[in-house]
Amino acid sequence: MSALTRIDPLEQLLPEMFRRFAQPLRFGTLNAEPTGDIRLDVSETPADYTVRAEIPGAKKEDVRITVDGNFVNIAAEIHRDKEEKADGGRVLLKESYHGSVARGFSLAHEIDAGRVVARFEDGVLRLTLPKREGSASRTIAVQ
Repeated sequence: MSALTRIDPLEQLLPEMFRRFAQPLRFGTLNAEPTGDIRLDVSETPADYTVRAEIPGAKKEDVRITVDGNFVNIAAEIHRDKEEKADGGRVLLKESYHGSVARGFSLAHEIDAGRVVARFEDGVLRLTLPKREGSASRTIAVQ
């Protein structure tokens, strides 16, 4: 009779997998670099599109908007002030983001770039994107 016991790696892995599946989904670890993103809400009327873009931490002067036909690009630089920590303490977790963020998207109609209105307040960008007149799609006959 053998005193050795066979170890099945899969048998040890399964309980760990189930434990991880039961935890809330979270990417990375405490040391992972957070990523910034721009969250959008887009609505449409017959005359225009309205965009609400959340860009937390950005300042008005650091937000750039580009409109090219039916494509809209929103970009921003997010700067953080000096790091805050208790006297003699250390930072255990830092999820605040600083750096560049960008988001681009296409719309069904071309935008009249000369009439776009942009307002930025409290980390929220609001865009009114008027549709260009005469930019409706049309069927082209093949000759």
